[in-house]
Formats: sequence, C-alpha cells, structure tokens
Amino acid sequence: MKDHLIIFDTTLRDGEQSPGASMTKEEKLRVARQLERMQVDVIEAGFAAASPGDFDAIRSIARAIKGSTVCSLARSNENDIRRAGEAITLAARGRIHTFIATSPIHMEKKLRMAPDQVVEAAVRAVRWAREYTDDVEFSAEDAVRSDVDFLCRVFGAVIEAGARTINVPDTVGYSVPSVWGELIRTLIARVPGAGQVVWSTHCHNDLGMAVANSLSAVLAGARQVECTINGLGERAGNASLEEVVMAVRTRSDIFPVQTRIDATQIVPASKLVSQITGYPVQPNKAVVGANAFAHESGIHQDGVLKHRETYEIMRAEDVGWAQNKLVLGKHSGRNAFKSRLSALGIVLESEESLNAAFARFKELADKKHEIFDEDLQALVSDEEIAPANEYYKLVYSHVCSETGETPAANVTLTAGGVEKSASGIGSGPVDATFKAIECIAESGAQLLLYSVNAITTGTDAQGEVTVRLARGGRIVNGNGADTDIVIASAKAYLNALNKLQFPDRVDPQGDV
Repeated sequence: MKDHLIIFDTTLRDGEQSPGASMTKEEKLRVARQLERMQVDVIEAGFAAASPGDFDAIRSIARAIKGSTVCSLARSNENDIRRAGEAITLAARGRIHTFIATSPIHMEKKLRMAPDQVVEAAVRAVRWAREYTDDVEFSAEDAVRSDVDFLCRVFGAVIEAGARTINVPDTVGYSVPSVWGELIRTLIARVPGAGQVVWSTHCHNDLGMAVANSLSAVLAGARQVECTINGLGERAGNASLEEVVMAVRTRSDIFPVQTRIDATQIVPASKLVSQITGYPVQPNKAVVGANAFAHESGIHQDGVLKHRETYEIMRAEDVGWAQNKLVLGKHSGRNAFKSRLSALGIVLESEESLNAAFARFKELADKKHEIFDEDLQALVSDEEIAPANEYYKLVYSHVCSETGETPAANVTLTAGGVEKSASGIGSGPVDATFKAIECIAESGAQLLLYSVNAITTGTDAQGEVTVRLARGGRIVNGNGADTDIVIASAKAYLNALNKLQFPDRVDPQGDV
C-alpha cells in the first residue's frame, strides 16, 4: 500500500498574492468548487485577518465546500487566530494554518524578536488555534534560511502544543532538490514527536525548482505538498499542483505515494484560474499548456501515430483535455445551458443571474456557431462583476480605423449612474478606445500590461483581454471577453477601473 500524499492547494491565498490576481468572493467560490471537484484534500481559502472581504470569502467557502478541508492562514497573534477560527466555523472540516518566521534575518529585521520569544509566540498560536479545531498546521516561515537546531526546537514545541501538520517552507525559493530533501530527512529524524504529525513542504519557484524541491521532500518523507493551480503565486510563483500530481502518478515506480486527485479536472481548473486571474498559461507549460501534447516534428508525429507512448508519457484525456469539446449551440435550451454550467462547476446564485447569463449566451450564440466550455467560462466571468461595484459600464462604442488615417474612438459610459460620452485618438483602435475612456474616468492609472488570447480556435473565437493597471501602489487585473476584440479590450479596461474604484480587500501579509 502506498502512502497518501495530501494535496494542499493555496491558489486562493498564496496564488492570489500575485500582482493584480485578487479575486472577488464569487470568483473564489467558483475556484473552490472546482478544487473540490478535483478532490483536493485541503483548500487554503485565504487569510481571514487580511480584510473583511477575505474573511467573508473564507466563511462562504467553508459553508459551501463539503468534500475538502477548508483552511485559513493566520499569523502567530491572537487576533489573526481568532479571525481564522471564526471564518472556518461553518466548515465540515476546518483547519487553521499559523506561521511565524524562524530565520535569523526575519527574526532580527522583520519581527524584532529574540528566538525564545518566537518559540513562545508559536506555541501560544497553536494553543489558541486548538480552541477552534484539532486540525492545526504550523509553518516556520523562511525555514530554508533557518538554523536547523532552532527549527528542531520550534517544531518540537508546537507538536507538543498540539500541531498536527508541520510545514517546512522554502519561502524565497532558495533551495535545490538534494539540499531540500536532506533538510526534510534531518528534521523528521531529529524533531521530538516527528512521527505524530504530517510533514509538509511549501516551495517557491524563484530558481525554477519549486516542483523539484517538493518532490525531493516527498522522497524524504513529506506527506503533504502545498501548491497552486498553474504555479500561480507571488514573484515567480509556487509549485504547480498539476506537475506535482502528474509526476507522482507518472513515476509511480519512484514515488511511494499516491493522491486522490481526479486528474481529468486539472485542465478545467487551469483554464478557470487563468480566466479569473488574467494570468495566461504559457503554451509550453507542462501538463496544461496548449502545446503540452502537440507534436511538430515529423519524427515525433510518425512515432505517436504508430504508438502514442513513443513520445507521450501521459494521455491528454487523463488530465482533462478531452473535455474541451463542443457542447452547446444557438438552438440549445435553458436547461441544457444550466446543466452544462453545473458540469463546469459554475453555480449561479439566483434565477435572475441564470436568466441574465442565458440571455448573454444567446447573444454569443448568434455571433458564434460553436460554443465551447471555455466560452461559457468567459461568459460567466464577464458577467460576475457585482452591480454595486460596477461604477463604470460600457454603453456604446464606435471605432474608426483605416489605412493612412489616425484611429479614433467614441465611447459612452455610465459613471456612477451618469451617462457620459467622450472621444479619443490613438496609435490603434484599442489605444484610441482607452484614451476615450480615460477622458471620462481621469483615473491617473498606469497601464502595465495589455494581453490578448483567443479563447478557442477559429476566426469567430472570443478574444479574452487582460489589462493590468497600477495606481497609488495598487495593482489590479481587468478581464473582458467578446468576439469583437476592441469591445473585449474596453470591458477589460473598465473592469480594472472598477477594481481600483472599489477595493474589496487588502493584500494579505502572509509570506509563507
């Protein structure tokens, strides 16, 4: 019998710390439901003390999710712990994940605490967390640069206080596989009570070795891996869930563990997270990239046609690529539409929301003959801005672009319920549209990123646009989708402006 490897997904917490990747409560719920469908063991739903919005999102996820443990992060102070405890109260299975830094540089420069004080704070935090749940996880932030003797002391103390999971994070992505595996092996051998807990690893990808380090930890005895969909996360990101899961499954001859993950849900999860956060997946990304199962070389094509395993170590359908097929058309009815949304893990909270989404679907079906799952995901994402937060809304757009002439755009928006019109010229139709919008908004925001991706194949494909804006230290992503790329661009820009207008959360302070 192989050991069970716990998959701890932190897309909704650490992944959300990517610049501009902040999600609304509704978006977090959609991702959480997809993670549950994928049978993720633990969903770290957020950082309850970070903001009222994060607290509310965690509570909503705790109420909705039944098949996975719902976890909240908390620093090692009483307020954070109690907020986390309150947030997970409604969960069928709840966990509190508390942490404190243990490296000399963090203790001295950030915490301004002596080692003895750090140990005392860690123990107190675990005891407070135990008032709410028996499932308490403790992390030593920046373990990679911590003294091994001190790590053994801290971990032994929190195990005695009641921690069930001990997480060893490579917070800054500094380690390499051989060294990281040896550290995990040493800690398991030396920490008092090590056999009573699950050992976990949380690796960042600053040197491109997050997955390799995580797998090295598994070989050394770790039985939980903390990871994210698409490797999303601050800086260079985290270990990719899809790569960890498929490495363990594909190389079962090496890894003495197995997961309970339904791998056919990996690609749908990847697409959903990409669309919601506005972080596109690179084509050559392992497992979920568009080219992951594509073969250009004639030699490779010949080999695959003769026998798939000559050049493919996984089957595309095993990770969910086979599910990306035509499902609906212009003659499809409301029940078929609702059933397909349900199959995709999309739950609309009211009949009113369903009717509005169905009306948008019919509009899209008149423009596009073939409606794919990706189109439906984009359609719902495009409609899920809460009306209360939709300060700017596109009413009308007219763009003129012809050879030898300067492109011009006329737009009409509602701004705070008041209809306003403006014109703009630019180097292209999108530039002209953005300038016309800015004549009304006068946001003062800086455009950091403009990205266009085709959601599906074909000349009638919807274009999915991501716009990243920065203002006053805040960075937000805006998303928009339409068969008209200029309209999609305007929607994305307005989506970003609405996020700047109504910040619904503050950035989490957790660095684990």
